[in-house]
Amino acid sequence: MPADLAVIGLGHLGLPLAQAAVTAGIDTVGYDPDPRPYAELRAGRSPVEGALTASEVRRMLSGGFRPTTDAAELGRVRTAVICSPTPLGPDRTVDLTSLGDAARALASRLRPHTTVLLESAVPPGTTETFLRPLLEEGSGLVAGRDFHLACSPGRLDPGNRTRTLANTPKVIGGLTPACTESAAAFYGRLSDKVVRARGPREAEMTKVLETNFRHVNIALVNEMAVLCHDLGVDFWDVIRCAETKPFGFQPFRPGPGVGGHGVPVDPGCPPHGGRASGHPLRMVSLAREINDRMPSYVIQRCATLLNEHGKSVRGARVLLLGVTYKPDTADQEAAPAREIATRLMDMGAQIGFHDPHVLDWRVRERPVPRADSLYEAAAAADLTVLLQQHRTYDLQGLAVKAQLLLDTRGATPAGAAHRL
Repeated sequence: MPADLAVIGLGHLGLPLAQAAVTAGIDTVGYDPDPRPYAELRAGRSPVEGALTASEVRRMLSGGFRPTTDAAELGRVRTAVICSPTPLGPDRTVDLTSLGDAARALASRLRPHTTVLLESAVPPGTTETFLRPLLEEGSGLVAGRDFHLACSPGRLDPGNRTRTLANTPKVIGGLTPACTESAAAFYGRLSDKVVRARGPREAEMTKVLETNFRHVNIALVNEMAVLCHDLGVDFWDVIRCAETKPFGFQPFRPGPGVGGHGVPVDPGCPPHGGRASGHPLRMVSLAREINDRMPSYVIQRCATLLNEHGKSVRGARVLLLGVTYKPDTADQEAAPAREIATRLMDMGAQIGFHDPHVLDWRVRERPVPRADSLYEAAAAADLTVLLQQHRTYDLQGLAVKAQLLLDTRGATPAGAAHRL
């Protein structure tokens, strides 16, 4: 059966898009070469922990959503949206391997007049210099003439039930004006507002700016948190005061590291053989360096606190609270908790964890003991470290029960715990 839409990549970007499309009455097929998402969805479960509830998956399936591992389905759609993962590779540049695989799978089945959209986070130029050649070579068609090609980077905030695809503006940059309008016609069925960029590079750079803005500002407050601790200044009180300014300031808060799917990108260092600008973003590089140091700083603070209370890290019982990258979600993408746990283990600590959204957590492929009773575990631990402030945590009660509590999120009442 032909479908109106194929969503390629059933991860944190593709699943919400497919859900929104089905809800809007768009006949949708979801393609992923990995058989696990297909099996999970067919069983009524979300393949991405916390992305969709079981009832939402069931509603999608009953609404006609068809997950598949058969790439032949891609040749029967009017619109194809590529949502492949683009993580950082070992060399700290964006890994486009999955995007290339998706492009080749689509290209061999691409039909004239199809609209191809890219939502994956990519460096500027990727749509034109990486994706376009793969689609044209594999299909024999010409982008902008035989089929429409545009970039509309994903903007969803995992776990945020207030900001959805419908009320988050979609930025669109097409290869030609006609490509942009074709993309706008599609996204206009899903989003309340469509913002037209000048072209794909401007759309791609919008995502780079948004992600780097977050990382640079988090790096600023992380660095200031370390400075304020050394000076004996309550930085959390500083933030509380600063955020009362009604203009020119946006509050960011320090933490044990920066997780999430959006990674800082330096467009001056393209990952696919494109032309370098010759102007690397030094501030982005510095921000990454500062944020990457935060897990080590947390370890240093843990060791200092234990030492001040006559204990060594070796043999200490350490309870980690919240192992996800953001509150009230099960998403663990790039969360600093795993690196912190690894370093503590290397120092000889006995690690346990608690997270209301994560039932099984592994570090170095080994299961970490999960605390059933939070208060009992905190009372028994030599040190409890709050890494993520899930709203279900009674932090005031926790501060009373814990022998020693390090709050890396500034979520506990003032004076109730040691803050980052």
